[in-house]
Amino acid sequence: MKALTHSPAEIFGNAIRYVVPLFQRPYVWNEKDQWQPLWEDVRAVAERLLDAPAAAYGAPQVPPHFLGAIVIEQQISPVAHIGVRHVIDGQQRLTTLQLLLDAAQWVVARHGAEMDAQALLVLVENNRAMSANPDDVFKVWPTDRDQDAFRAAMDDDTVVPASLSGSRIAQAHKFFVEVVQEWADLSGDPGKVVARLSALTRVLRDHLRLVVIDLEPGDNAQVIFETLNHRGSPLLASDLVKNLVFQIATHQQLDVEALYRKHWRDLDDDHWRQSVAQGRLYRPRIDVFLNRWLTMKLLREVQSDRVFSDFRDFLMTGGQDDVAGLLAEISRDARIHREMESLPLDTVPGRFHYRVLKAMDTQVVAPFLLWLLRQPEGHLPEEQRDKALGSLESWLVRRALCRVTTKDHNRVVLELLKEVEEHGAEVAGDTVERFLAGQSADSRYWPNDATLAVRLSEEPVYSSLIRARMRMLLEAMEDRLRGPLGEGQPCPQGLTVEHVMPQAWREHWGADIAGDELAGLRRDRLVHTLGNLTLVNAKLNPTLSNRPWTDAESASRGLPGGGKRDYLLQHSQLSLNSRIVTAHPVSWTEDDIRARTAEAVEALVEIWPCPSDAVQAATARSADESVGGATGMVGKYEPLRAWLAVQEGDELRLTFAEIEEVLPEPLPDSARKHYTIWYAGGGSPLSRSIKDAGWRARNVSLGEERLTLQRLEAEAPSESEELLGWGDSEEDVAAARYLWQSLSPAGRRFFQALMDASPRPLPADELAEVCDIPNGALGVAGVLAWPGRYVAQMGRHLPSEWAPGDPATYRMKPEVSRLFAAVASEAGRET
Repeated sequence: MKALTHSPAEIFGNAIRYVVPLFQRPYVWNEKDQWQPLWEDVRAVAERLLDAPAAAYGAPQVPPHFLGAIVIEQQISPVAHIGVRHVIDGQQRLTTLQLLLDAAQWVVARHGAEMDAQALLVLVENNRAMSANPDDVFKVWPTDRDQDAFRAAMDDDTVVPASLSGSRIAQAHKFFVEVVQEWADLSGDPGKVVARLSALTRVLRDHLRLVVIDLEPGDNAQVIFETLNHRGSPLLASDLVKNLVFQIATHQQLDVEALYRKHWRDLDDDHWRQSVAQGRLYRPRIDVFLNRWLTMKLLREVQSDRVFSDFRDFLMTGGQDDVAGLLAEISRDARIHREMESLPLDTVPGRFHYRVLKAMDTQVVAPFLLWLLRQPEGHLPEEQRDKALGSLESWLVRRALCRVTTKDHNRVVLELLKEVEEHGAEVAGDTVERFLAGQSADSRYWPNDATLAVRLSEEPVYSSLIRARMRMLLEAMEDRLRGPLGEGQPCPQGLTVEHVMPQAWREHWGADIAGDELAGLRRDRLVHTLGNLTLVNAKLNPTLSNRPWTDAESASRGLPGGGKRDYLLQHSQLSLNSRIVTAHPVSWTEDDIRARTAEAVEALVEIWPCPSDAVQAATARSADESVGGATGMVGKYEPLRAWLAVQEGDELRLTFAEIEEVLPEPLPDSARKHYTIWYAGGGSPLSRSIKDAGWRARNVSLGEERLTLQRLEAEAPSESEELLGWGDSEEDVAAARYLWQSLSPAGRRFFQALMDASPRPLPADELAEVCDIPNGALGVAGVLAWPGRYVAQMGRHLPSEWAPGDPATYRMKPEVSRLFAAVASEAGRET
């Protein structure tokens, strides 16, 4: 390997062609990042040359400007013919320099000295008489995709066709022509124009420098290419992969050009280089495909920044034995991957792609979908393929609705790939269903119908699900209603989620609970449940707004137009809305919402079925097994402690009944009446047994008789960080009632003052005076001491917030203020 510094005159002055191998990436440089900076550098050198004092002899002394490095590899060519070098690295730089030289030559030929025009011409054209191939006239010859644009841009006698004018090559040439003309000041003194163009010519020929690394026989071009493009390079992983594969093909003396045109040329088009969203990041589509393909092949996770290195390892361990076969496989799978994005929605794979990869944005399953779709016809029965996708979709949707952790999904998909590889494609559906139904960890279990029904009965899904997922659920419900006889038309996409009873219900929908603040809080939550949600088009959504349900109600309130029901009846063709308006001609109430939620749950369990024998996380191990393995049992809660000690995952969702299955006797009445029995701060035998097993209770609902247990970490956060805030759930309301009833008169006056001022903070001294609390700020702290301990036992923060300062202040958030105002009002009515 020889590395020498050369000027453009030395690089391009002889009869030479620098050929970019057709498997390298296309031209990608742009104006902002490369063309403009390059021109600014060249212009600066030209102006220094113009301003330099005349030398005693020879040209003025101006330091050259360094442009970077290129790596070339000499090719065999007959004596007296045009020499050929392959460009191993630096093709973007070399191509751009040729475009600049030709653009400058075009301007100089029309406005400068003939000698300067000729001096530049020999740097962009070979002698046409030296070859019968007209393309051999070009000193640089780009990759296959850019050749037409390059040929058109470098031909100064013709206009670039419109079909090519948008290419980066044509745009770069046009840019350089314009900036050279502007700098030359063509409207000024002709003599000065010639002088400026002459200076530019000298700079382009002699005052620029590139390091030219000329490879010798035995040098490994691929290793050098990878080294020069390691870390921080704008090259795509796919560019490195392509270069490696075709370098191997070259060494194996395969027909590289034929392989490229047959298997890779399509992968160099704009579709594959477009960036697509991958979570919060954007990556070129070709790199996304190779990442998924490699994951599928290796049956292990491939990090996005290791696609090339893992691919190289794959090739080095046997993947290069049949390069032609490998390219054919990649090409075939790339077509399948591209078709995945446009699969018909009336097919199971099409629905899976739309619902899971698009709406749910669960990209981790893509390698598995690719594996199924690439199976040869006859190896994977359609029934088994659809069963596999249906099972995986149900597993994902149900887990999303139950809001359980997604942290293990990537490993589940990898294990699924291994399972179907081991058992064969012909039984893929049975394999997937059996595998998922047998998962018992909290991060893996398949929620059954009962679990789903409990979770969704009061869940404000509109608040807990992102809009795309919420929309997908309703679309699936609409498709189910249309059924197989629905004229083959799936639910239209792009609709918006609409609340039947509006979110701002107080304006026209609150007469039945006027003055009942607690009922208002419950309704605030209920309107976000599944039974109150539907779909409408974007134009109809604002029209419906907060309208009353019927025309009569709308007219009685003096509102223009009809009621919400009438608008849905006239302007919506969805079966979802047709059923609502037909069944509810007079009113839409809270009971209607609850009834429709129950119907919706029935629809969801039908759309996404789950095997009846699917193991559930909380009951994955029988109580008998857990208790039987324990020794030295002390106390009636020891069976629970022993059972919890062997559970997996970081979170368990349990009902009181499930806990009683583990215990030898029912829970005490106090566990159904008092939150403190469950929380670690309460000091009860039940809470101690939970803590001793390595868990803590959270989200205890006495009304629904359920709770969540979270695993204690080795380094647990401080107690204050673990405490819950205050919301609008039934549990929050119940806890607020307990706290308010236990407060001293001074405590009630304190919190009432914060409610009245919310969200404005109040100084501690002012609160002490207003609430008749002696000893100022110290007295306020004393009033809060017992409530602080009480709510901590319930696993909560105080409803007030304290801020240090001089003076210290207290405040209450508006949403917390509304909750306690409702509780205080209720308590006042009862007394």
